[in-house]
Amino acid sequence: MVVHRTVVVTNPAGLHARPSAAIAQAVRRLRAKVEIRNRNEVVDAGNILEIMTLGAAQGAELQVTAKGPDAELALDAVIAEMAKRYE
Repeated sequence: MVVHRTVVVTNPAGLHARPSAAIAQAVRRLRAKVEIRNRNEVVDAGNILEIMTLGAAQGAELQVTAKGPDAELALDAVIAEMAKRYE
């Protein structure tokens, strides 16, 4: 199963270290390959450093794609972490 969603970064500081770590940790627990795209750059959502290289600021539209048995759960987890307010 492959699922896609577009997500807008709402955190005022963008995807800095804490939300990136939370996303990577959530994704690694599930049986899914998750990628995040910001314009022309695609990264592995299970890798904190790769997520941070996206430079996704508040308002950025990211495309999230998940493949595998837990694809829907993985997308839900990524979206939930992106919706949190990290200081």
